[in-house]
This record gives sequence, C-alpha cells and structure tokens, in this order.
Amino acid sequence: MHKKNIFWLLSIYMLMCAPVSAQVLFEKDCQTEIFVGKEEKEVVHTALEILQKDVKNVFDARLVPASAPGHDIEIVAGTVDNPEMQAYLKRNEVDLPPIMGQWEAFQIRKLGKKQVLVTGSDARGLAYGLLEISRMIGVSPWEWWADVTPDKRDRFLVSEIKEGQQAPSVQFRGIFLNDEDWGLTPWSTKNFEPEAQTQYPVKGRFKGQVGPKTYAKVFELLLRLRANTIWPAMHEVTMPFYFVEGNRKMAERYGIVVSTSHCEPMMRNSATEWDLAGKGDYNFLKNRQAVVDYWTDRLKELGHSDNIFTMGMRGKHDGRMIGVKNTHEYKDALNAVLQVQDSLLRQYIHPDSKKIPQQFVPYKEVLDVYRAGLEVPDHITLVWPDDNFGYIRHFPDEKERKRTGGNGVYYHTSYWGEPHDFLWLGIVQPSLMYQQMKTAYDRNMRKIWVLNVGDIKPSEYLTELFLDMAWDINLSGCKDGSEVVFSHLGNWLNQTFGKKTGKELLPLMKDFYLLSHIRKPEFMGNTRTYDKRHEQIADLPWSTEEINERLEQFKKLSDRVEKLYATVPSNRKDAYFDMIQYPVQASNEMNKKMLYAQFARHTPSDSASLWKKSDAAYDSIVSLTRRFNSLLDGKWNHIISTAPRGLIVFDKVKRTASSTALVSSPAPLQLWNGTEHDAVTGVHTVIDGLGHSGKAIYLGKGGTVEYEYRNFRKDSLTVEVCLVPTHAVEGGKLRFAVSTDDREPQVFDCETAEYSEEWKVNILRAQAVKTARFPSGSRKGRIKITALDEGVVIDQIRLR
Repeated sequence: MHKKNIFWLLSIYMLMCAPVSAQVLFEKDCQTEIFVGKEEKEVVHTALEILQKDVKNVFDARLVPASAPGHDIEIVAGTVDNPEMQAYLKRNEVDLPPIMGQWEAFQIRKLGKKQVLVTGSDARGLAYGLLEISRMIGVSPWEWWADVTPDKRDRFLVSEIKEGQQAPSVQFRGIFLNDEDWGLTPWSTKNFEPEAQTQYPVKGRFKGQVGPKTYAKVFELLLRLRANTIWPAMHEVTMPFYFVEGNRKMAERYGIVVSTSHCEPMMRNSATEWDLAGKGDYNFLKNRQAVVDYWTDRLKELGHSDNIFTMGMRGKHDGRMIGVKNTHEYKDALNAVLQVQDSLLRQYIHPDSKKIPQQFVPYKEVLDVYRAGLEVPDHITLVWPDDNFGYIRHFPDEKERKRTGGNGVYYHTSYWGEPHDFLWLGIVQPSLMYQQMKTAYDRNMRKIWVLNVGDIKPSEYLTELFLDMAWDINLSGCKDGSEVVFSHLGNWLNQTFGKKTGKELLPLMKDFYLLSHIRKPEFMGNTRTYDKRHEQIADLPWSTEEINERLEQFKKLSDRVEKLYATVPSNRKDAYFDMIQYPVQASNEMNKKMLYAQFARHTPSDSASLWKKSDAAYDSIVSLTRRFNSLLDGKWNHIISTAPRGLIVFDKVKRTASSTALVSSPAPLQLWNGTEHDAVTGVHTVIDGLGHSGKAIYLGKGGTVEYEYRNFRKDSLTVEVCLVPTHAVEGGKLRFAVSTDDREPQVFDCETAEYSEEWKVNILRAQAVKTARFPSGSRKGRIKITALDEGVVIDQIRLR
C-alpha cells in the first residue's frame, strides 16, 4: 500500500510537470536539468548557482545539474574550447559558434524546440551567458542591491529564449568603491557583516572592514551587470582588501579581476598598508629599498591571481609623490619607478611583462607630469580620468591611440574634493555620461573603464548605464540618435517598476536629472571645500523669480513621486523608495532648506516663517534618511548618511540676516537652446537631456551653427554663449568663434586648468559662459558660432 501511494504521487508529479507541446523550460514546482561540465572554471559554477537561485525565486522550481549532455537535457552550457562541448556539438552536427577566440563573448541558441544551448568563448563569457537567462526570466541585476524583487511566474517557454550572441565593447569593465567612510564601511561593519576577520595584528587600527560576505554581493552584482573588474574600498577607515580573510578567494570565485586606484601601485593600498607593512617614509627617492621590499612582498603573495597592476607612484593617499620638488623631478622619479616596477613584475608575475595587464592613471598632478614628457612603456594602458565631475580631461592623440596597451577611462558619479564634494546622492546627468563615454570610445579608449560609484547606493541607474555602455557601446535595444539615453532610461524604468509606472516616471526623471545638473543638491549652500573664503553658507546668484521657479519645479517632482508610489507593484515599493523617491524628495528638501533660508536672510518681515520652512526641510531629510536605513527591517541601516563628511551644507542653516537685496536677473531678450538653430553645417550631434537646456549640440571641428534674432532695438548686442564645460578633445584647446552678421569674429578658448577659479565656477554652475559684445547695425540678424576645435558643446545662447 505504501509503495502504491508513492507511485501514485510520483505519477501526479510527472503529469503536472509535463511540458506543454514539449516547450516548457521552467515551470512552477518542477525540475529542469542543465549540463555544465565539472572542469569549467569556478566562475561558471558560481554563475550556475546564481541562476539556480533565480529559477527557484521566480518559479519555485529546481534547476538540477546533469551528469552528461544529451537530447533530454533542457540546457546545455559550456565554453567552446571544452572538449566535451565540442564533442556534443559534433555529435549533433552543430557548427562551432563564431565566438571562438573572442574575449568574454557568449552565444545563446535553441536546438529544436526542447533544448537551449549556451556557449562562451571563455569562462566569464559563459557565466554572462548563463546570467542572460536570469535577465530573460525577469531577474534584475539589482534584485539584491536595490531590492528589485522578481515577479513570480508559473512557467517559461523555450520559445521565449532570445537567441543571439554578445561580446563586450570594452575589455575590462568595473567599479571603484570609494569614500566609503559614511556608507559602505559602517554598513558592512555594523550591520551586514560584523563577523569579518583578519589574520593581521591590526585591532583598533580601523573603524571597520568590508569582508568576503559583502564582496560576494558586490561581485555578484558585477557578474549580473557583465562587469569583470574591481578597485576595492581603500580609505583609511577600512581594513585593506588583502588583509581581510576570504576577500581574495571571493574574487576568484566570482572571476573578478582585482585592481587598484591611481594611488595604489603594485596592488598595495598605501593609504593604510604602508603604516603596517612599510618601514620609514613612503619616499621612493630617499627610502627606495624599503618601498621596493614593500611592493615585492605583495607580488610574492599574489602569484598568479587575476590582477591589473597600477604602475607609477603618488603619495600615500590622494596626493603628490613625496620628495619631489617640481614637475621635472617628478618625471625623473616616475621614470625610475616604472623601470623598477617592470623588473619586479617580470621576476614575480611573468617573465614577459608585456603579457601582464598594467595601467597608468594620469590623475590630477600626474597629468601635468605626463604632458611634460613622461615616457610610459607602450604596453601599459593609459587610463584617462575625468576632472572628478564628469568631464574627461584628456583624450588620446593619434600616437596614444595606437599604443599596444590601449587607453581607458576613470569616471566619477561620486567625489570628495574641490570645489565641493558630491558624495550624498551621486547625481550625474546621464546624457553627460553618455556623451563623454561615447566620445571616449570613439577615440579608442576601449581597454579599461572604471566608474567611481562611492558606496554603490544610490547610484544604481548611473552604474548600469556606464556598464551597459562598456558592454555594448551602441546600447542595442534602445532608440538611435539623440533619444538613445532616455530610451535606455525608459527601458530601465519599465523593467524595474513596470511599464505603467515606468512611463509616468520617465518625464519626471528627465526633469530631476536636469534640475540636479543645473545645481547639484550638495552645491546648494554656495560653499566650497578647502576654501576659507567660501566656508559659510551664502546666497546663490538667483533672483526671487528664479528661486520660486526652482522651488515649484522640485515641489511638482516630489509630489508626483509621492503619488506614483501607490501605483508601484508591492514587490518593488522598497526599490522605488530606494532609487527614486529618496533622491528626488531629499533633493527637494535640500533645495527648500537652502532657498527658504536665502529668502529669510533678505525678508525681515517674514523671516520667522521662512526659517521655519528651512528647518522643516532639514527635519524632512533626517526623516527620509531614517526611513531609508530602516527599509526591510534595517537591511540598509548605516548605508546612507544625512551628512557625508559633516559638511556645513548638510546642517540646519544658521540664522543670519542680510541688508542687501536679492540679485535681479533680467530675462534675456532672446534665449535659444543649442538645437534651436536656423542653420547648421559640418559634423554635429544632438543628445537629449544634455546641459541646462537639455538640448545641447556637439560641434565637430569647423562646424557652424546660426541663430536668428529679430526686433532688436539696442545700440549694442551682448551675446552669452553657454557651453557644457567639457575639456579639449584634440590639441589641448577648445576654441570657438562668435560673430554677428559680417562683423569680425571674436575667438574664445573654453579649456580650463583643473583647480583654476574659472574651472571651479564652471563646475559649480555646470556651464562655461563666454560673453561677446558687438555694435548693433540692424534690428535683425544672425549670431554665428564656429567650432575652431573638435568638441565644442553649445548648451544655450542668450542675447542681451
């Protein structure tokens, strides 16, 4: 009787899980078999475990490994050079995929109606292919990091598999965990992973650590985003990556290439490690042998790990090399450093150093040293940084583009430094990121892309846009041309929050990114870091009308975000608050706090009421942040701070009064955005959402654009040309000429030196403004702008 019951139950189970027309791949409460060869590298089996978890979460089904490939196995996966896979393809008369020999490529195809074949050109390519199936069944890369809980499904058909092959546009694609003092490290240490251990005697030396449990989540996110590289957290508050037990093994398990930032040569985090493992001063000129021994110890420890080695040398942290007095000495010292480092790599890593991935990052003062004639060996990748605010400082010339080591980019969505930090909300205009990274790619900067993401949260969308571009520079599946960025954003919103809510959110987020670009929330106090002249909260140069307009614009966004919360599916509400509601509403409150305080300083008759509104906005930021940190029973407690680095802009505004009136800003007689031209010639590109106007135009060298004015009744014309404050693309200059009718053109150069006053002003207002004045000869005419160099990006034209 007992045996009969078992047989009966088994029969019912088999009937329930029988495929409809033999086309079901996954089904609720049923089992799917997958073959992955045991000899495949560890990252492949890690990806398989992730896919198994996703199948269970979506279907309450099991994805079970099979011992051998066969016709009855639903999914067969392997690298193309795997003998077992090659034999299976040959038996089934299937041609070898065309991805053979490519870097990290994969192909997904269907064999008949019952089987899915996933092949990878190498281990990471196969891992990405397996996780592409996770995407197809509706699992977001942010399912854990942003709580994008997948929808439950009853079944998924083989016919729903999207066939195709993919390969990365950029070879090494990754993120830098940075400025983690107020987010990632306290969250990991106090909340998510307090148990992390070290074998080094460093008790009490660090405020916290980021351990293998945390890095496992980071590395899983990277795999899901088809990335492969990490620059680990390295601030003084954080125990060094290689000091924490299990971190290195976790990187190997997920197939992640471990590298380091611009000031961490030879895989050494000198901001923290030198004081523990070094001897004497961190001075290559006066303490050379101790520095070499310090580097050597790490290279011996690493052996054949998967690394990209940072070459050169700066100070212990983010500062100049110790002991050099001028650029010439700096150059000579770096030439010597590079020779020593090459010798060490050949001795301890590989006898042919040209086969070892290496990078040199000309960051801050090092770019000046490089331009002074520093000879960086040809096989080393030059990773060009932005100016920390989203504008790339140097694009390779023709000679640099031909380097065997290639070129790369180090880009920021978060930064600590002059003229002001933006660590809190990590807001960079997506269209700016796209324009800069697309220009970089077109200039052959395709070897290494690394994004400074701060604590990851709340820069989720920008991280995905950056890594999506690194994987597929064309952003396949998005609209072409000027709409590409918002098409990508719209797709992401639809996939994350559902099509109904996503459609409502797209115009809202367009406006949010535009307003936040015009003035970042962290810049609303009109203060500067490391500048005693700008330590205290001060007025922004805005009129009453401009302030009221901005307050109203943000209020509409905040109110709309609040209302849309009710339309978000219940399993995505935490994600919505995390990635949409918090940044939008916190930005709104920061604007209210600062702008009502500005009104209060100038309105004695109503100052009490206005100060109350400012204080209430401060309280709202505290409340919003408390809600964020309490999501999901405190999952994210300590990840978001109301006051990163304790800057004055995050405090309640100190009550002061001003005896002067608010500035008056008369409207221009005529205002055009970059695209509202009456004539255009030469190479030009329009990107929706770029600049203050959201309609900036990029001009190639020699390109012209003309704007017609009418009914002008003044004796002279004042033309303000407002540009996106990018840097030179070719030749170190960024010049344009402006003229009216047949008058002599006036020439301007928009290139700025980092840390110059002009650069700081441009960064804080997100525009470069050049003013030309001409005598007026007629009531109507044309303003003509000619790009004398490549890469002039016109945002607005104002006629006064």
